[in-house]
Amino acid sequence: MPHTFVLVHGAWHGGWCWRRVADLLTGRGHKVFTPTLTGLADRSHLLSKDIVLDTHIADIVNLFKWENITDACLVPHSYGGWPCSGALEQIGDRVSSIVWLDAFKPEDGQRSRDFASDFSRKAFEESVARGEPGRPAPPAAAFHVNEKDQAWVNSLLTAQPNGVAMQPIKLTGAREKVAKKTYIRASKYPQPSFDQALTQCQSDKTWRAIVTETAGHDVMIDAPDWLVDVLIEAS
Repeated sequence: MPHTFVLVHGAWHGGWCWRRVADLLTGRGHKVFTPTLTGLADRSHLLSKDIVLDTHIADIVNLFKWENITDACLVPHSYGGWPCSGALEQIGDRVSSIVWLDAFKPEDGQRSRDFASDFSRKAFEESVARGEPGRPAPPAAAFHVNEKDQAWVNSLLTAQPNGVAMQPIKLTGAREKVAKKTYIRASKYPQPSFDQALTQCQSDKTWRAIVTETAGHDVMIDAPDWLVDVLIEAS
C-alpha cells in the first residue's frame, strides 16, 4: 500500500540529502516530499537574521497545507526534530506516523542552542559575535559520513541560520499524540541529547526504538536501503 513521506533535513543540509532515500521510496510506489528549510541549500540565497524557528515550522506546515498532505509519515533528521515538533502542533491531524531519525526531541520552552553539539555551539557563538546571519558548516567527517561521500556532502553543506537556535519552542504535546512513533539512533555519532531521547523512547511503550551501529549521523546517505525498509515498516 503506497504511503506519503515528508522527509525533513537537519542543520546545514537541505532536501538534497534525502535523494537516495526518496528515489528508493518513489521506486516502490510511495509519494515523497523533501522540503528545504528557508535559508539553506537551494534556498540559501534567503539566509538572513530574520529566520527564526517559527520560519522553519511554517515551511513544514505550509507544505502540508498547499500540497494537501494527509495521512503522512513525518521524518525529521537531527535539528529537524525542532521544527517538526513545532509543526505537529498545527498539522498533527495530517500525520499518521513519525520517525525521529537521530533527531532532537525537544520539550516545551527549550532552545536548540542549549542542546547543540560542542562544535555547533562554538560555531554559533563565534558567528553571532561576528554579526553573521548563519554559522558555517563543519566538515562531513564530523557527522561520520562514509569517506566515499564526504567530498559530495562537503560541496553541498551551507550555513545554518542562527536565529532558529535562539527562539524557545512552544509545545503542548501534539508529537506524543501521533499514533505510530519510532526513534532511530545512530550510535556512532556522539550527541547526549540523542542518547537521552533514545532512553526515553525505550522506556515509553508508545515509541519503538531502533539503534544502528553501522551508519553515521547522516543515515540517509550512509544506509539508504536499510533506512527505506525501516521507514516503510514504521509508516
